[in-house]
Amino acid sequence: MQIKKKSDLDLVRDFRKGDQLAFEELLSRYSNKVFSLASRLTRNNEDAEEVLQDVFVTVHRKIAGFEGKSSFSSWLYRVTVNAAFMKLRKRRQDQAVPLEDIAQNSTPIAALRSPEAAYVDSQTIRQEMLEALEAAIMKLPDDYRPVFVLRDVDGLTSREVGRILNLTVPAVKSRLHRSRLMLRRRLSRFFEEPGTRRQGLDFVAGSGK
Repeated sequence: MQIKKKSDLDLVRDFRKGDQLAFEELLSRYSNKVFSLASRLTRNNEDAEEVLQDVFVTVHRKIAGFEGKSSFSSWLYRVTVNAAFMKLRKRRQDQAVPLEDIAQNSTPIAALRSPEAAYVDSQTIRQEMLEALEAAIMKLPDDYRPVFVLRDVDGLTSREVGRILNLTVPAVKSRLHRSRLMLRRRLSRFFEEPGTRRQGLDFVAGSGK
């Protein structure tokens, strides 16, 4: 069977037997996804690059730790979340991150580019709101930020997020709800003008699904 047609589990089995091509195929399949998740968690492209390297070093060294109880992608995402938060803790120890750096290196939140954001009339206000949202996400507690990013930014289901983070679906929904409430409070100043408050709060509060 051609290597690109093999399943993730087949590649993992081959890699455990010493097949480096299998590891390279896993790297090819998931590098972009790991980098995307890392960049959303760290809000820094250089940190995300380092997280990407750390993740696949971990995969190479600890593939035996993957027991196959969940999908390989879920295990890999969990490794990525852990590596990203280790990077963030180190960054906090080194120095505070200025808001302008967060905004400059951030990936725009998809929801703010969607039709639901059409209520924002001024591009200046919209940009300010985007930067404030990015900064507010960075300030979410470590237990809540990955849930919000995976669920509301990456669009995974609550069940998928639960598998990645080892949480029950009710726990995912609870943390997501609390994350939305925290963001809603921090962004409340953007929704004080007549005609913007209702739509804005609906976006931040979410649907709770």
